[in-house]
Amino acid sequence: MEDGSFSAAAAAVRNGDLGSQWDRSLVPERLQRREQERQLEVERRKQKRQNEEVEEEKSDFFAAAFARERSAVEELLEGGESVEKLEEAAARLQGLQKLINDSVLFLAAYDLRQGQEVLARLQAALAKRRQELQPKKRFAFKTRRKDVALATKVDSAPGAPAADGILASSPPLKEEGGFDSSWVCGFSNLQSEVLEKRADELHQRDVLLTQLSNCTIKLYGNPNTLRLTKARGCTLLCGPVSTSVFLEDCSDCVLAVACQQLRVHTTKDTRVFLLVTTRAIVEDCTGIQFAPYTWSYPGIDKDFEGSGLDRSKNNWNDVDDFNWLARDVASPNWSILPEEERRIQWD
Repeated sequence: MEDGSFSAAAAAVRNGDLGSQWDRSLVPERLQRREQERQLEVERRKQKRQNEEVEEEKSDFFAAAFARERSAVEELLEGGESVEKLEEAAARLQGLQKLINDSVLFLAAYDLRQGQEVLARLQAALAKRRQELQPKKRFAFKTRRKDVALATKVDSAPGAPAADGILASSPPLKEEGGFDSSWVCGFSNLQSEVLEKRADELHQRDVLLTQLSNCTIKLYGNPNTLRLTKARGCTLLCGPVSTSVFLEDCSDCVLAVACQQLRVHTTKDTRVFLLVTTRAIVEDCTGIQFAPYTWSYPGIDKDFEGSGLDRSKNNWNDVDDFNWLARDVASPNWSILPEEERRIQWD
């Protein structure tokens, strides 16, 4: 008899008609709770299906839009015999970066990585085409040797070979004897130095820093890309980078960087004060700690405006570790820097 009462009570709860069919006081609390849990589970599954459908639609839209813009950029670069076409390609690349930024929340890690790699490849191709279009000027051989020596003295240690990726020769000379700006600048093969570059030296240029030890590097301005490799015990402070920051084979460093994309490879025991509009990526790393970007200097607001970065969007603690696939367990290779350790006097 009691089992029959339980069944009738449960049916009444499901039908929402307890007032006419059964008095609530006759329904055991256990049955009421079980029915509520069942209804919540039904609603949860329904919401999950809806969310999956929405994310699938967004992913399909991203894939179609990304493929379309990628093809357009590749076509512009292949036939880019004019500055106008290259500038159009640059504008479309900014659109591609914004598309990735806006899609971070629903993209799978693999899709995000593929998109960022394609974007980096296209940005490198654009920089190469820009260099190819720079006019080659005639100048005296002796003058060229003198300028090369000056450039080497400024950006590297005396007698040290030029680092891979830094232009080993001086920028092309204008006919009137001045300089055209090259796309790459930086420092290499230095120890225990304080190194600086100002906004007019950095604007939309690619910065390469390599083989530095116990140096402090301050970059005031808005570079296009930044790469730090083979650094030991260095502090790097950089204004907003329009696109990507790459960190490779470094140890015991402190960085303050703001960028669209951060990738860290084969690096250990390094603190990164970060503003990034996508998800940061670490690979083959240990002991990486992250905190929000806190460096400031006169003119940084103007540099942020020029960079196109959205300062209100900072994913500094949203990090993908490509060596750690367990989603339900935190990666042991990176962590959040405790607040009491974030108080750093940059100057």
